[in-house]
Amino acid sequence: AKAVAVQCVVFNCSDGLDYVAMGKFFKGIASSGAWCCFDEFNRINLEVLSVVSQQVQTIQFAIRDKKDIFYFEDTQIKLIPSCAVNITMNPGYAGRSELPDNLKALFRPCAMMVPDYALIGEI
Repeated sequence: AKAVAVQCVVFNCSDGLDYVAMGKFFKGIASSGAWCCFDEFNRINLEVLSVVSQQVQTIQFAIRDKKDIFYFEDTQIKLIPSCAVNITMNPGYAGRSELPDNLKALFRPCAMMVPDYALIGEI
């Protein structure tokens, strides 16, 4: 984000997060054109993730349809289409939930792993 001069907000998610707070966050992201990264996204409760799916989908449809203005939760918002929502997850930890399929479909997966420093040092 820094290389292309776009503001990127990183937010550490917890199980205390609700859909109202997420909605406010998404309104700011969509109207500013900023990028956001929700760290440990799967710590959010499943009930909230279901609503978040609809919120993200609303923004993605507005971008796809090239709208200048769209309605998000009964609020008219001027859309800056450079906005982006990214998530990180650490599956398998206690207190983490699997993403619902409708939410999983909205994001592109990218697997990460710990580098093998010994192998890198040989090269």
